[in-house]
Amino acid sequence: MINNINKIKFKTTPYHYNLLKDTERLYALYEAISHVKGDLLYDLGTGCGVLSYFAANNFEKIIAIEKNYKSYLSAKENLKEFNNITVVNDDVLSFKFNEKADYIICEMLDTGLIDEEQILVLNNAIDYLKDINNIIPKGVINILEPILMENASLVYEDVDNNYLKYEVIGDSKILNIIYFKNKIKKEISEEITFTISKNSNFNALKFTTITIITDNLVCGPTPMLNPPLFIPLNNEVSVVKNSKIMIYLSYIMGGGLDTIKTKINEIY
Repeated sequence: MINNINKIKFKTTPYHYNLLKDTERLYALYEAISHVKGDLLYDLGTGCGVLSYFAANNFEKIIAIEKNYKSYLSAKENLKEFNNITVVNDDVLSFKFNEKADYIICEMLDTGLIDEEQILVLNNAIDYLKDINNIIPKGVINILEPILMENASLVYEDVDNNYLKYEVIGDSKILNIIYFKNKIKKEISEEITFTISKNSNFNALKFTTITIITDNLVCGPTPMLNPPLFIPLNNEVSVVKNSKIMIYLSYIMGGGLDTIKTKINEIY
């Protein structure tokens, strides 16, 4: 079925057109969805409907929910041939679930889950899932690296941006691993200690998110699935090889990039 995406004229918004062009993301999600089946599937934040399209032949009933009206119209058009799919123009945070599903698909991912409503949506919907393990994707692994960045600013990595220059100056650390099977506290507040690998200045963090699609499949980052995020520090400091630096980082998942706060706590 995935090969048909390139053959049919899938109606999309400009944003979802770029999602369809990201083949690594698309194939990973298709691989996961093609191996699950059941009576009822909720597709939360369906966008243009491509993930419901992948699941159409595996479920007796699919409810695809999309808040954005233009995206909803695209999904409704793209999925009109399937009698078992209902496309709803509603906000998942206020949607009235009436029955428990065999699976939930929720791919509202972004780096660190900071700027999308993934956690808020799943916290609201997880009570309407028969088995809390049956979520696609299942979770994320968040990784931080200390860097020296030219013109440090809060920006996502873009493969077409040749002006983004930086170098990694220390070891990488796992910030956290988040599985979606439980209700999750949206506030993140952590101290991370890096070991510096060279004499350098230090002015930013590189934030990388790897997506756990299933227990046996991880993906990304890709151009449209959690591209790395660069987070500047409040000030630039000099560090020496083998020194350690403790950084405080906090943010609110679903709260937006403006909630990110960083501070250098200690250098030793």
